[in-house]
Amino acid sequence: MITGMKTIDIHTHGIGGFDTTDASDDQILKIAEIQGGLGVSEIIPTVYSSPVSTMRSNMHAIKKAMQRQKNMEGESARIIGIHLEGPFLNPSKCGALDVRSFVKPGEYNLKELIDGFEDIVKIITIAPELEGAAKLIRRISDRGIIASMGHSDAAYAEAEEGFHAGARGITHIFNAMRGIHHREPGIAGFGLMNKDIYIEVIADPFHLDSKIIELIFSIKTPRRIIIISDTVKNAKTEAGSHGITNEENKLLGGSMTIRESAERLIRMGLDEGAVLKAISENPGRYLQVGST
Repeated sequence: MITGMKTIDIHTHGIGGFDTTDASDDQILKIAEIQGGLGVSEIIPTVYSSPVSTMRSNMHAIKKAMQRQKNMEGESARIIGIHLEGPFLNPSKCGALDVRSFVKPGEYNLKELIDGFEDIVKIITIAPELEGAAKLIRRISDRGIIASMGHSDAAYAEAEEGFHAGARGITHIFNAMRGIHHREPGIAGFGLMNKDIYIEVIADPFHLDSKIIELIFSIKTPRRIIIISDTVKNAKTEAGSHGITNEENKLLGGSMTIRESAERLIRMGLDEGAVLKAISENPGRYLQVGST
């Protein structure tokens, strides 16, 4: 068991029967309590792409939970901000997200989304190949928020353009994005090859083949790998031999906390130091990227 170190999960939707889709502030605090009990020090609750009014309601619940948590004691994971997984995403790479909620990248839509929450939104996932995305990535970055590229069909050059516009991360690499082809490395190839961009990795047994995880750790700059849980409401209750899926058999999210994932990778034989940094030092450094 990993003990005695701060661990940070920058991408978790929920756990133990609760998630950000419809959680009250009480339930957000329960998510933090469960995560803390499983050894996670800090979390960034992640809001699913939904109609803007719904996303703002979700953010309000998280903000209220953050305010209440300041006056609470206990072993709960500290809530340190919000990750918005959308709505500026590519419909062709929606994954399990609601494609009907996706909107075009634009400053008006961004302001409508985050107005009043600018101080706690830490990360926004955006598809860099969409029209207007590069400009919006600059606006997001100028606000001190990290732009992370994901749910994307971007070619290598489009991902590189997003990086040069200010994007500093890639959301759950390989999942819900264009993969690597020998004639087009794509956004996944860019994530592996660029030494400066951070990549999220879902390291449960279902989202990535173990050999792909080994590949990531063998070629990616170790300081730029971040293990995430991407856990959802049913994590810890319904993960079976095929993970947590919907009626179309699409994976809905992760089934392990970041500590459990790290322990799994260490048992697989991956370098322990690199794995531990991916749940502690690396996400901590990444979050400073967006600081103003």
